[in-house]
Amino acid sequence: MRAFTIVTTCCGLLAFAPYADAENWPSWRGPNYNGVSAETGVPAEFGPGKNVAWKMPLPGQAGASPVVWGENVFLTSVDGDELVLLCIGTDGKQKWRAVLGEGDRKVRGDEGNMASPSPVTDGKHVWAMTGTGQIACYTVGGEKVWQFDLQDRYGKFKIAFGMSSSPVFHDGRLLLQLIHGEGKAETQEAVVVALDAKSGKGLWKTERVTGASNENEHSYASPILYDFDGVTLLLTHGADYTIAYDTKSGKEVWRLGGLNPQDDPNKSYHRTLRFVSSPGIGPGLVVSPTAKKGPTFAVRPDLQGDLTDNADAHVWMHERNTPDVPTPLVHEGLVYVCRENGVLDCFDAKTGEEFYSERIHPQRYRSSPVYVDGKIVCTARDGVVTVVKAGKNFELLSENKLGESIAATPALADGTMYLRTFDHLWAIRAE
Repeated sequence: MRAFTIVTTCCGLLAFAPYADAENWPSWRGPNYNGVSAETGVPAEFGPGKNVAWKMPLPGQAGASPVVWGENVFLTSVDGDELVLLCIGTDGKQKWRAVLGEGDRKVRGDEGNMASPSPVTDGKHVWAMTGTGQIACYTVGGEKVWQFDLQDRYGKFKIAFGMSSSPVFHDGRLLLQLIHGEGKAETQEAVVVALDAKSGKGLWKTERVTGASNENEHSYASPILYDFDGVTLLLTHGADYTIAYDTKSGKEVWRLGGLNPQDDPNKSYHRTLRFVSSPGIGPGLVVSPTAKKGPTFAVRPDLQGDLTDNADAHVWMHERNTPDVPTPLVHEGLVYVCRENGVLDCFDAKTGEEFYSERIHPQRYRSSPVYVDGKIVCTARDGVVTVVKAGKNFELLSENKLGESIAATPALADGTMYLRTFDHLWAIRAE
């Protein structure tokens, strides 16, 4: 494997512009798809009996993260065999419930089910997708606008643990990555599509060809919208590549290989390196993870073509200890990587220099870290939520025990942190 170390200057990397007002949290990674909130006053210490505004029982477990706009919180869930979309008021009371489909299926024991994709909203409509391929649009008042089965339109899903990718909303479009296949290079099936958000009509479809084979054809990552400094891209991740697309035309802009080299004479092809973690983003930087202690790459997003062997595109690379499941977090010149084993790493965004590597909690981590008000929040599968001070010096601020399993990423809006466990939706707010 190429040993990219440090590329000295990266256009735009130093220009860490202020983030937009994060009063709303419209997607699973927030208003800028980067896990960064502009909220203040969210408490670092909370749990049963402390700084809990309310908690609402949920009809079933799921890994889908809540999204928030105004006085509405939206989330998908299972309810018996049904797959449902819920609208909950910021007062903790359910406003409406819609059935998206039936046929839930649990995967990997307690790891997931068909309610893994997170919804997305623009404050007027909310769009929800299930692992079975149902995708629907509702008004925020609960009126169905349209619904169809992605498998009917784009082909049957051939993916071991269900389609867990969440949709992206941008400029009136829903953008989806559907990366799956039969485990044979010649039958790889993967497309990237854009839908008109108001009608559900297909706008474009691009075949995503990478040559991946075996389990690597199955991606459990979600696409990410990169939209900084005049560069707007849809980042898709899976099947051995990160590939960026033009959101308007569906044309491929660049691709990054080397995440799982297919033709390296010095290294065997990893047949089970499926991707779950999505790329982390910041102005001038895309952090592309892999899986199973593999490499992590940091590249410039403002170029074109094949970046695999383009030294000008590579900012830094770490050979091992990718996050595997949680998505990297980029904020104010630092990259935070929460590994699935509970180790939190902090790197310099420009050079990749490691500032610290600390185990915050010896548990599985399935949700992605978020930034809010000078703090990094990481949630473990056993319901322990660790809060660390943002910065290059490690400082543990609190360890909060909810006592309930959690796989969803926190949402932050209007001074409140929403935590979706398998049992409840929690609203954390300063008393």
